[in-house]
Amino acid sequence: MSTLKTFVAGVAGAALVVACNDGAVSPRVPSMAASRSGVPFAAGLASPAWQDTAARLVAQARFTPQAAGHAYALLSVAQYLAVQRAEAVAGGGRSRLEADRGAVAGASAVVLSDLFPSQATMLANLAIEQANAGPGDPHPAFAAGEAIGRSVGGEIVTRAHSDGFSRPFTGTIPSGPGLWISNTNPPTIVAGQLPGVTPWFLTSADQFRPAPPPAFGSAEFQAALAEIRALSDTRTAEQTQIAAFWAMNPGTSTPPGFWLQVATDGIAAHGLSEREATHLYAVLGSAIFDALISCWDAKETYWFIRPWQADASITVVAAVGKPNHPSYPSGHGCVSGAGAAVLGSFFPDEHGRFDALAAEAGVSRLYAGIHYRFDVETGLQMGRSVAALAIGADASGTSVLTPR
Repeated sequence: MSTLKTFVAGVAGAALVVACNDGAVSPRVPSMAASRSGVPFAAGLASPAWQDTAARLVAQARFTPQAAGHAYALLSVAQYLAVQRAEAVAGGGRSRLEADRGAVAGASAVVLSDLFPSQATMLANLAIEQANAGPGDPHPAFAAGEAIGRSVGGEIVTRAHSDGFSRPFTGTIPSGPGLWISNTNPPTIVAGQLPGVTPWFLTSADQFRPAPPPAFGSAEFQAALAEIRALSDTRTAEQTQIAAFWAMNPGTSTPPGFWLQVATDGIAAHGLSEREATHLYAVLGSAIFDALISCWDAKETYWFIRPWQADASITVVAAVGKPNHPSYPSGHGCVSGAGAAVLGSFFPDEHGRFDALAAEAGVSRLYAGIHYRFDVETGLQMGRSVAALAIGADASGTSVLTPR
């Protein structure tokens, strides 16, 4: 049974274990097993609902995976910083739960309203609905938390407006043997601005830049190309299904959204608190976005040719299409390597399942006819490296995820 079939049968699996084994870095999570029993304000967590709202808005707006990764990171970091800041002044019991929910609502409404201004009224109404949820009235701690969240959300919006993501690509797309050819005329590249965008943890976009791909025309390259040609010539129905499942093009929650949904399933399965949930979302979202920055730095360093451009006989799965950016390394590999590594650090007993999902995300691009195996393997390793950096920085207690 493929990993895809296993995933569709149910994402949630093994029990949560807090302490990482085998020398893994343990995320800085306070009291993962904290009980909320006996607390009267039990309307549930706010952050998963806001993450779901973000995913739906991303799909409706047809965000590219890169734009979606940017949005999810902004939202997730804002939620976590807001909860930490609210808890620093909140009491215990119901007051803390209300403050947490208010902080998430305030931060989320501000960030998402900036990203999706046409939805501002809907988002404001959602915050009002959450303010009125739960028994009893009024909820003063919610209001206090919401004010803190809105302040944090404003800070994140200010960061977003100056982080360079909205700047157009102004570089030169080279041409020549073995180099990628843009799908458009004049040539353009999707998300070409990414190497110049402010990261969350990376010290520079080239911090994890990989070695060059195999030389165009070399024996190693020809062998990798022949593998994709053989898959194209003999593609099975199951391989086509796997390629289509992992396409996650604009109009969906995109690959970053997929990994955040896996996190949401784990949060529900293991009963995490609001602080624990927002912590997971924040590390995951920011690591995935930094992995995209790192990936595009490599893409725009090597400008490597796509398989269908190197061999016109290679067909591409229609549901996937032909991405308008270079082949090396794989963006799906970078995102999935980071996603699986972060989730595995929070839920170490399940790291094998996350790694299997990442591996299938990678191989789906081979089935689709759009990547070589070395693209995928390099992308997965880059994603893991970025995740390790993010996890270590977070564990230090002095990272961008630490309230100032």
